[in-house]
Formats: sequence, structure tokens, C-alpha cells
Amino acid sequence: MPGYYNQDDLARFGNIGKDAPALWEKFSQYYGAVFEEGALSEREKALIALAVAHAVQCPYCIDAYTQTSLEKGSNLEQMTEAVHVAAAIKGGAALVHGLQMRNRAESLSM
Repeated sequence: MPGYYNQDDLARFGNIGKDAPALWEKFSQYYGAVFEEGALSEREKALIALAVAHAVQCPYCIDAYTQTSLEKGSNLEQMTEAVHVAAAIKGGAALVHGLQMRNRAESLSM
């Protein structure tokens, strides 16, 4: 049984705009502008996107930004470090929300 993720879908990403071409065009313009060289290099933006892709667990984005990171000059060590940054932030976010649990538990225990 094939999995939910279909690697071939990544190449067909633009098809999502068929029934809403004006919205797709606006998204595409914004997306393109975001990844242009600016205060951050294209390589840095690709590494950020790779880390975020792992944090949001998007296999399509992981594939795309693994390739883009390599094309923009990143190496496997840098890419792996970016993934660890994402893991640390995601783990920290889960832990800090533990304070919400503690606050609620303490208010209910009184």
C-alpha cells in the first residue's frame, strides 16, 4: 500500500493553483520574494526553510529544501545542525507549555 506522501506530488505543486489562479499567482509572487537575496543570503534562507520543514514535519518541504540547501552551497553538517536547531526549539516549546499545565494543576489543587 502506498503511503500518504507521494514524492511525485512535489513536482506538481503548481497544479494547486488551477482552480484559483489569481490566488496562486499572489502566493507565488510572495513566495519568490521571500526567498530572494536580502538581509539573509539565499543559502541562509534555504537552511531556515529546511529547519522549519522539519519542525512542521512536511516531507515535501524537507525534500525541496534539502535539494535547495545543497544547491545554495550548504553541506550536510550545516543542514544537520539546522535540523537540530529545529528540534531544540520544538522540544523547548513543548517543555515551556508544561508551565501552563503546572499553573492549571496548581490552581485546581488549591
